[in-house]
Amino acid sequence: MLHKTRGIVLKTTLYSENSVIVQIFTEKFGIQSYIINGVKKPKAKISMNMLQPLHLVDMVVYNKMNSDIQRVSELRPSPVFRSIPYDIIKSTIVLFLNEVLYKSIRQQMTDEHLFDFIFNAICWFDETEELNVNFHLAFLLKLSRFLGFAPSMETKSDQSYFDLQEGEFKSMPPAHAYFMDKQDAGHFISLFILPFEKINEIILENSTRRLVLDKILVYYTLHTASFGNIRSHQILEDVLS
Repeated sequence: MLHKTRGIVLKTTLYSENSVIVQIFTEKFGIQSYIINGVKKPKAKISMNMLQPLHLVDMVVYNKMNSDIQRVSELRPSPVFRSIPYDIIKSTIVLFLNEVLYKSIRQQMTDEHLFDFIFNAICWFDETEELNVNFHLAFLLKLSRFLGFAPSMETKSDQSYFDLQEGEFKSMPPAHAYFMDKQDAGHFISLFILPFEKINEIILENSTRRLVLDKILVYYTLHTASFGNIRSHQILEDVLS
């Protein structure tokens, strides 16, 4: 049976000379693996350019219960990106976010709220003309709400330390090393609270932005099973520095 669904491309793996296996986070079925044939042929209906990380697509797919690999009848970009493929900073940020997303939601079942958040955030990032070097920080912090480990906003005047392991403010530094002082935690919380349209109002030095990103990745490591190392982290830092 054929189904229409929106999708977010996560990972493409070569399967044969002209075929690939694509993992796509779909609106209707969660994360699914699809085999797509003929992607490298000159007149391919579905080309490799359509299957780049975090590209947004409309799909018509076959969905067989208890099948590990599904098939695609139709696939097209929707919307077609205007800036991400042509802007080195935006494209590097998207590659980084794609790696984090793939490691964070790979077991994800259908979740329309999570899907809508990712889809709409990537649309906004592509459409905004102002370069937003805080986008990846805000995206990951806002994403944590949908993954079930959003930082607690509750704080008292004597609580000057943010415990990354517990996700909340504390009066004393915890016994472990996974915490931030109040100033750095302030950036962390502001990026979580403010809408994307206002996050450029948070002025961060490159060194501070790197520190906040490092803490966010620690936060994800502590709260996501088998998160592992992020390979694109250093590339992102080099591009933004």
